[in-house]
Amino acid sequence: MSDSYRGRFAPSPTGPLHFGSLLTAVGSYLQAKHHNGKWLLRIDDLDPPREVPGASDNIRRTLEKFGLYWDEDVCYQSQQAPGYQAALEQLKQKNLLYPCDCSRKTIQNQGAIPGKIGLVYPGRCRHRNDILWENKAIRIRVLNKKQCMTDLLQGQLVQDLAKEVGDICLKRADGLFSYHIASVVDDNLQGITEVVRGFDLLQCSPIQIYLQQCLNYTTPTYAHLPIVVNEHNEKLSKQTIAESVESREPATLLFDILRLLKQNPPGSLINATRDEILNWAIENWNLTACKMQTIKLKPSRQANENRSII
Repeated sequence: MSDSYRGRFAPSPTGPLHFGSLLTAVGSYLQAKHHNGKWLLRIDDLDPPREVPGASDNIRRTLEKFGLYWDEDVCYQSQQAPGYQAALEQLKQKNLLYPCDCSRKTIQNQGAIPGKIGLVYPGRCRHRNDILWENKAIRIRVLNKKQCMTDLLQGQLVQDLAKEVGDICLKRADGLFSYHIASVVDDNLQGITEVVRGFDLLQCSPIQIYLQQCLNYTTPTYAHLPIVVNEHNEKLSKQTIAESVESREPATLLFDILRLLKQNPPGSLINATRDEILNWAIENWNLTACKMQTIKLKPSRQANENRSII
């Protein structure tokens, strides 16, 4: 790879960065810089009710504190609606979209079954001709096909889109665009060549690749890093009371993350500076060492976002 490599980190501003999200940021950053590429920052602020005031600024400050400086301007998804709408118009012209007036309760009552990324929509509105488009959710018709992909870390994944995912919603009735269409459009607009993100998003990749194909976009390569879990195998998140890393000492935490990602940093780096650790990590980065799916923290020290594995 060369300087044509373009990666990204796309956190949601629902709170400060915690240890799990920092680990993902570090992994995606090192992968980009190891290949002399660009590392972009995108703020996934598509859902205002979930956004925490000041979280975007906090995320940027924390990344800078840990030496993870992004290239180019920050992309805020809340400002990209025209691009998302243009993509929907392109899909509509291909007769791939339809309006849906189903509530969540209606979908559940229709016997929707759990799928790979949520309930599989049973198709109540798929063939109806009596629904106006205005103020309705917009869904995409998923073909009855198996979508295949090969992840650089997790190997081959095959999904039966119709049975395991269904006709996903691309735009809600309240006008908010879905994560899937926004992610796909922004990856294309920003020229992202490789998506390095957490394992919890692996099952989202086949439907996103399907959207890319429908929109005639180039599909990037994918690498899904392990996620950090607690003693109950719950992903560290705001819901599981994951602590912010904003006040933590950067060099110590970066060294710990490298150990967790199986990078085998030498003992001589234990007392090194932040920049010395990052420079070593960029030069010696080995993505293929990160093939695990989860990293479990020792329960006795989770309050400190411990760097040890069970």
